[in-house]
Amino acid sequence: MKARVHITLKNGVLDPQGKAIQHALGALGFSGVEDVRQGKYIELDLLESDPTAIRENVEEMCKKLLSNMVIENYTIDIE
Repeated sequence: MKARVHITLKNGVLDPQGKAIQHALGALGFSGVEDVRQGKYIELDLLESDPTAIRENVEEMCKKLLSNMVIENYTIDIE
């Protein structure tokens, strides 16, 4: 099975890379971009076939390694 993890900065956390992207888009002629927040996308191919066990395992991966729980949020999609 496949797990997809989307990691984003929490609201209120400064995002200098997002600001750099916003300014670059403006310099390229893309007007009207009010704000940009960037994040991470991680895709995991797992041997486990039980979606509940996968979700629990990936939750632990996020808490221990994949995300910084102080400044980031994450969502998990399993397919």
